[in-house]
Amino acid sequence: MITTPFNTSAILESISDGVFTINLDWEITYFNRAAEEITGVKRKHALGKLCWEVFRSNMCETNCALKQTLKTNQPIINKTAYIINAQGEKIPISLSTAVLKDEQGKIIGGAETFRDLRELEQLKQTLSKQFKLGELVSRSPLMQQIFETLPTIAKSDAPVLILGETGTGKELLAKTIHISSQRKKRPFIAINCAALPEQLLETELFGYKKGAFTGAYQDKPGRFQLANKGTIFLDEIGDMELNLQAKLLRVLQEKTIEPIGGTQTLSIDVRIIAATNKDLSKLINEKKFREDLYYRLNVIKITLPPLRKRKEDIPLLADFFLSKFNHLHHKNILHISPEVISAFLNYDWPGNIRELENVIERAVILAKTQEITLQDLPEELSLFHPPPTSNHLLKANKQELEKNLLIQTLQKYANNKTKAAQALGIHKTTLYRKLKKYKLI
Repeated sequence: MITTPFNTSAILESISDGVFTINLDWEITYFNRAAEEITGVKRKHALGKLCWEVFRSNMCETNCALKQTLKTNQPIINKTAYIINAQGEKIPISLSTAVLKDEQGKIIGGAETFRDLRELEQLKQTLSKQFKLGELVSRSPLMQQIFETLPTIAKSDAPVLILGETGTGKELLAKTIHISSQRKKRPFIAINCAALPEQLLETELFGYKKGAFTGAYQDKPGRFQLANKGTIFLDEIGDMELNLQAKLLRVLQEKTIEPIGGTQTLSIDVRIIAATNKDLSKLINEKKFREDLYYRLNVIKITLPPLRKRKEDIPLLADFFLSKFNHLHHKNILHISPEVISAFLNYDWPGNIRELENVIERAVILAKTQEITLQDLPEELSLFHPPPTSNHLLKANKQELEKNLLIQTLQKYANNKTKAAQALGIHKTTLYRKLKKYKLI
């Protein structure tokens, strides 16, 4: 057994991170108090055992971090994984490894420290529930303002105009309004006005009667008819031709449509939500968009911020997409490495949420381990990871999550500290201590 000076041993016994050491035969030679607590294995039962018999990690068989360190003589820092404790529970951890040397510099074994991430994962899950509305996920103050108004907007039947850059989630917002409304059991029909030429778009919107033109062998209902009693989402409305804009204005004014080749008007009950990434005021000045239609559509206007202005949402969105694509591609990727999150936060995301979604899907497909690393990112994005300057990234993330949870809970309960403490499951004095820690009082 490796002996350590008293002061070193005392430090190792007092820290909250688990620590164990092995010799070159992979036998455990040291096992601190925190290692006992996290693994559920008593020190006396761990010493002398092979490390994989005690520290049952998902990396033991194929990607052992200690084995890699002993082979390369290079430490591994903050690698995410999970272990199975003595009770059979799956524990998420962050681990670091290093070689052990004697006084002559000869390698005599290895050391591994590991941190229990359960509390952090629970915080993340709590925050996910706090910051989710329908399929929208956000903890950005800019988005929270939108979240607060959506229930009221959903109750109305007034037209909605959604503005925002490409990829900011305009259709997802429209769907959220629909499923939060009284029309939620009725159809939600979406059409991209920029994807079709004018004549085809007109037939898609209003439908046609049999014999209206060559190839019209039977009646075809348009999107407005299909959306009756529900919601129609007109994406990229700024690309609609002026002739069609006039017909859309008539729909808004009269609540009727006339299929191509038809002689009778049809009454419809449809809520219209339109969206564009263009400057409609500029298009009006250029005579490319009707001013009267703009005012008809612009009863309720929502502007979605680009991802670069809501970077606090990136870890939340990344986890959301990881779960989505794990299920879609039948994968079991457990974590996104801190280095990847760092690269994400330093990148400006010109393609916004859609680009982030595509990057996560690509990484899930390409990942060879149960963690997404820099090697799984497109080359141009991985360059945005700066050199590590601190080993306290996980602690900083946890503190940020905790601070945001406190702020949101206090807002929810109108700054009532007693109710907030009860909702958080902590004592009121603990709440005050945390508020002081984060300078919130």
